Amino acid sequence: MAMTVLEAHHLRKSYWSQGKSIAAVQNVSLSIAEQEVLAFLGPNGAGKTTTIKMLAGLILPDAGQVRIAGRDPHHDPKALRSLGAVLEGNRNLYWRLNPLENLEYFGVLRGLSPKIARQRSQRLLERFGLVEKRRSLVQTLSRGMQQKLAIAVALIHDPQLLLLDEPTLGLDVEATESVKQLVREIAAEGRAILLTTHQLHIAEELSDRVAIMNQGKIIVEEPTAQLIRQFSGTAYTVELEQALDLERSQRLRALGAVIHHHRLYLPKPELLYPVLDLLNPLPIVRLEKDQANLTDIFLKLVREEKNT
Repeated sequence: MAMTVLEAHHLRKSYWSQGKSIAAVQNVSLSIAEQEVLAFLGPNGAGKTTTIKMLAGLILPDAGQVRIAGRDPHHDPKALRSLGAVLEGNRNLYWRLNPLENLEYFGVLRGLSPKIARQRSQRLLERFGLVEKRRSLVQTLSRGMQQKLAIAVALIHDPQLLLLDEPTLGLDVEATESVKQLVREIAAEGRAILLTTHQLHIAEELSDRVAIMNQGKIIVEEPTAQLIRQFSGTAYTVELEQALDLERSQRLRALGAVIHHHRLYLPKPELLYPVLDLLNPLPIVRLEKDQANLTDIFLKLVREEKNT
């Protein structure tokens, strides 16, 4: 059974603003196991940032507790050795140092000996495709390389938990694919990853589970595939290369298919195979099940919450 790396139970945090107490986080519980990516989503002002800062030991909760690999980051500094973070883009880098200097500096800062820091730095530079740029100043690197280096720096001390905030924001297509692949590999090695992003298609591709936060509370937490299935329909659309002959059209309509030019809409899933039998051997361009995506689900849930 996979080990739970991050556990947060009943976190609460309020702030005073203009003489009033405002609850930023209300009774939030989360857990992430090794090899798991949890997409932590929510609109601006939902309480996500406050929650992440409590998880990372940066602000103290009013109530509740956090455990990273069994240790409390608020009372045991060793807990932070199990945590790596890339928060707010690549702000965990020194722009006037080169990649090798950044990795070695942060390695020693996280408690590694200079020798081990150097060895790990070399390995990470190779793995992240940054060897040729190891002596170039960070400010001269492309946005994609800076982002890869930011992730490498977060991994230098081999943490079990990685907090990733907007890892693909502002990257071109190639750099985005490269970072996504790295995230998958890092999780597969046994790390737990908390991913926050407003790019919901990225969250859908990378996450095993989704937690959506709104107005200080978690309104849904489910495996990603299950959540998408729950909101998806059961109808199918079939797109053909050519228009149908009259006889076929009549038989398909008799079955219950709705025909529009080259497209057939099948309102019930049990129509699929009888329809395909009738279409055989006509060339099919596309066959698609009515599938929700995370963006639609997120907007629907957040709007529903607003209206309750």
